[in-house]
Amino acid sequence: MAVSMASHGCPAGIYNDLVASTKQSISKSPISTFSFGSNPARHFRISLKSRLSYSLRTMIPKASATALEDEIYQETDDVPIPKVIIDQDSDLNSTVVQITFGNRLGALLDTMNALQNLGLNVVKANVHLDSSGKHTKFSITKASTGRKVEDPELLEAIRLTIISNLLKYHPESSSQLAMGEAFGIERPKHKLDVDMATRIHVYDDGPNQSLLSVETADRPGLLVDLVKIFTDVNVAVESGEFDTEGLLAKAKFHVNYRGKSPIEPLQQVLANSLRYFLRRPTTEDLSF
Repeated sequence: MAVSMASHGCPAGIYNDLVASTKQSISKSPISTFSFGSNPARHFRISLKSRLSYSLRTMIPKASATALEDEIYQETDDVPIPKVIIDQDSDLNSTVVQITFGNRLGALLDTMNALQNLGLNVVKANVHLDSSGKHTKFSITKASTGRKVEDPELLEAIRLTIISNLLKYHPESSSQLAMGEAFGIERPKHKLDVDMATRIHVYDDGPNQSLLSVETADRPGLLVDLVKIFTDVNVAVESGEFDTEGLLAKAKFHVNYRGKSPIEPLQQVLANSLRYFLRRPTTEDLSF
């Protein structure tokens, strides 16, 4: 799957360093639309001519090394679970990103610089503390439009860039993240059984939409691949949230079919399609 980048002003070079291969070419596939964001009337144009798969040798854009994160972690026996949340629900005008890694994160200046290198503006940032640690939250817009990010490839680039910086400046997180196997200094000590980890539920959420919940083993490109499946069954996403919690990816999407809540047979088709795709072996798609 390839998302039409030019029509959305996606900055050149975002994926120049991402190693991607196109497979399963379909010579005469139609152009479909897929919406992701607060306004369901706004759509992405998604070409189904090819399926985009990501190599684990992906080169993620990084910030300059001149401004390092300003806290050095103190090694302890208990390494907290890193969490990265991409939230499209809570703010109509911006994409909200939240990063948590116990109390080990500094000001994240390099992470903010790396996001700006993707053609984004960090319009607001705040930090709050609770019993689980320090939570750093950014509100992000596209520099070219001043609006929230709705391109799934750019959303995935944001996620991978944050994780890349987390692995760079907090290498102890490597064993706690699925991406640590590819990008980190230490592989995760425990690997998830994909069959056991994958859980999919669809709930009625009023007459005009359903709530789709997906939990599965994390991997690069997962958000874009989920978009491909939605497009294949003509389901639109109005808003959603994509969370990376250690080795797991947890997502929830408000979905509709032609402006209405999908009927039960379509809900089942969507759930079965996701379950089949997420549980199948991925070694053919990912190169180590």
